[in-house]
Amino acid sequence: MTAADIDQTVRATIHATWRVVQPRLIATLSRMLRDVPLAEELTQDALVAALEAWPAVGVPVNPGAWLMTAAKRRALDHLRRGRMLADKHDMLARDMLQEQETVPDFDTALDDDIGDELLRLIFTACHPVLSREARTALALRMICGLTTSEIARAYLVPETTISQRIVRAKRTLSESGLAYETPGGEALSARLASVLEVVYLIFNEGYLAARGDEWLRPQLCEEALRMGRVLAGLAPDEPEVHGLVALMDLNASRTRARTDADGDPILLMDQDRMLWDWLQIRRGLRSLERAGELGGGGGFYALQAAIAACHARAESAGATNWQRIAQLYAELSRLVRSPIIELNRAVAVGMAFGPQAGLDVLDAVAGTPALAAYHHLPAVRGDFLQKLGRLVEARQAFEAAAQLATNGRERALMQRRAAAIEARNT
Repeated sequence: MTAADIDQTVRATIHATWRVVQPRLIATLSRMLRDVPLAEELTQDALVAALEAWPAVGVPVNPGAWLMTAAKRRALDHLRRGRMLADKHDMLARDMLQEQETVPDFDTALDDDIGDELLRLIFTACHPVLSREARTALALRMICGLTTSEIARAYLVPETTISQRIVRAKRTLSESGLAYETPGGEALSARLASVLEVVYLIFNEGYLAARGDEWLRPQLCEEALRMGRVLAGLAPDEPEVHGLVALMDLNASRTRARTDADGDPILLMDQDRMLWDWLQIRRGLRSLERAGELGGGGGFYALQAAIAACHARAESAGATNWQRIAQLYAELSRLVRSPIIELNRAVAVGMAFGPQAGLDVLDAVAGTPALAAYHHLPAVRGDFLQKLGRLVEARQAFEAAAQLATNGRERALMQRRAAAIEARNT
């Protein structure tokens, strides 16, 4: 192995470790410093330190602990520089030094409270002083570790727009002196909708990764589910909390069936339903029932959970009640105007009433600027066209989807579908 290969391997290890531990680092330093943007800045400094040191000295035995130590040292330096500015800093520095000396194991130190710490960090980022768009963008950047381009893809807006939102949100948090806390009562209710949105988007990124070579990021799904259950305990009478937990459980129940042995995607209609987690499905159905009991059966998350429940209740792919799913998507579309919801409704309509009916729904939103770079649009179009026997157009659509896809597994899937059509025509 050449020096370049070693350096590339080390850098890949650094970024893989960083993707896992970044939320924990930010949560821990935010608790200590009471300053979320500063905590995020210091964890970035720790990443830079790893990129400089590890290629020369090798990857440490416990890379997470190394990053935590590096971040805490920078926090200590920051507090020591400002020691004469406030007595509080001196007290915090002593506390951090004490903790530094007694926490040699990164995972052991954080596992006991990491769920609550991450949720507290999200609540802080979702303070009403920030705009709704800024809250979710900031939380996704810090908690989920998404890049600005990945967040922009989730919202179908330009990357510069997301960058500006994050910069403004950090500045506002730094200047406002907001408490790092999980609020209660009315304060919790005021932030809950934004917190639910962040947890929902974290789950979605885990369920279908925007970038990279893996289709799934199971750790993000697990974190989102854990935070959803904590939220259900904090706000047991809020139907949308139960709707979100139901949606996540029902979708996560299919995890084992969604990829083959090589990690390639298996689409829903081709999955082995014996691999679905039926205990998790029952939990999801109970949460959905609870949302309905609280009067929230028509909420944003509950409607999506009801769609997932239709799949869960079908004994086979052929037994799926697509007409009911199309109806639920229509209700969802009336509740929230979104081209992505309409795209999903087109799929349901196509399954319920034929590919031409689905294509008609798709054509109505195909010109939406927000979908111009969204690879699922040509992917769905290709599926409809293939079923209609318009194979040349279908192949072109799958090729376009492959060019737009930013996830390696999805790109390969679209390329295979295009190649399969090409093979049939030769």
